[in-house]
Amino acid sequence: MAAGQRDEVSLNAIHRETIRKERRSQRLVTEYRINPQHRVHAVTGKPMAWHDNQEEAADESFLNIIHHAALEPTKKYSEPQTTSQEIGWMTRPLITMDWTDRRLQHHRQKTEITAYMETAQRLK
Repeated sequence: MAAGQRDEVSLNAIHRETIRKERRSQRLVTEYRINPQHRVHAVTGKPMAWHDNQEEAADESFLNIIHHAALEPTKKYSEPQTTSQEIGWMTRPLITMDWTDRRLQHHRQKTEITAYMETAQRLK
């Protein structure tokens, strides 16, 4: 037998092994679940299609999954899931601002230079 040709028995063995590997990795999924990470784009229906205009009862679990996917990460999880989320996770200030304390208030002031540049910008 030539080196490039295979007999029927070895081809069947290769085929059996391939099928065995496929069956080992396959699983039958009968319940549809939406991927919460995938943003679904709304597509409008055709205006004259009667089946698009019918009212249907909304599936509560489906709506909860969609709502949960739209939430921001701080409302979904109790702590950051990645190191990138750690930056800015705590958005509330640790100390409340005291607006009556004049030492901490530095509002914008008009000086000679800012007044000069303001008039220069108006003249342009």
